[in-house]
Amino acid sequence: MPRQRLLQIGPLPEGLQSRLEERYHLHPLWLEGDRESFLAAATPFDGAVTMSRHACDEAVMKAMSGRVIACFGVGTERLDLSAAQRFSVHVSNTPDVLTECVADLAWGLILATARQIPQAHAFVRSGQWHQRAFGLGTRVHGKRLGIVGLGRIGHAIWRRSAGFGMPMRYHGNAPKAGIPGYEPDLVALAQWSDFLLLSCQGGPETHHLVNRTVLDALGPGGFLINIARGSVVDETALAQALSHGTLGGAGLDVYASEPGISAFLLEHQHVVTLPHMAASTHETRQAMEELVIDNLESYFQSGRLLTPVP
Repeated sequence: MPRQRLLQIGPLPEGLQSRLEERYHLHPLWLEGDRESFLAAATPFDGAVTMSRHACDEAVMKAMSGRVIACFGVGTERLDLSAAQRFSVHVSNTPDVLTECVADLAWGLILATARQIPQAHAFVRSGQWHQRAFGLGTRVHGKRLGIVGLGRIGHAIWRRSAGFGMPMRYHGNAPKAGIPGYEPDLVALAQWSDFLLLSCQGGPETHHLVNRTVLDALGPGGFLINIARGSVVDETALAQALSHGTLGGAGLDVYASEPGISAFLLEHQHVVTLPHMAASTHETRQAMEELVIDNLESYFQSGRLLTPVP
């Protein structure tokens, strides 16, 4: 049988790229000089493949009308899902397979930020330990953990909190059945928390959810940890809080304009910055690649997706 043709919205990880090329004919949309005209023309594509970071706007959804878009990643804020529904586009993503590695990294950020692990590493390497002792960090065990967004990843982070003897409360659209500690007021949660960890979805609904008021409530002894999306945090307010000493520190894996990061956040002594690597393990990457391919094969064989986006 002839191989299906897929419209590739943007660059993909090397492993996924090669595996898809073995099975399908791919056409790189991002190399088209006139993207809008190309999408508007009748095209013989059987579906499309993308990543969470690449925008799939109304023009893409219209071009894929009645077909499939397989997304590498969990986040859907850059996918126009309302347009997908209007044009009957079947959209999949890759949930669950990255949950545990992202939760692990969240705890890595908590420890690295509170105990200043990257700073201590640089201190030893620079030879400063010969001249003076390194400063004091902040204890993690027994502190209060506030989680914003108790979905799959937030729940995995919460499970790990028991090992650190940390009481937990959480904020979201509604309380979770069987999980106590729901706090409907985000400012109240920030006031209670020693660590405020963001694991919610991005998009317009959570844009700048963490603003100056929330950061002020978290206070000079509090730490902000973000493994959600950069858009959730007002980075100007974050920089001001750090500059004025009204926030204890921040551990960040995501940013508003990544890979761009403000020089202030990069240079601040109480900020740990990571390159959006929460899901970047060999095991998770392989599982995500396999799920993209499995979704496409399932759709082309049966018309059904294994992990459709709700």
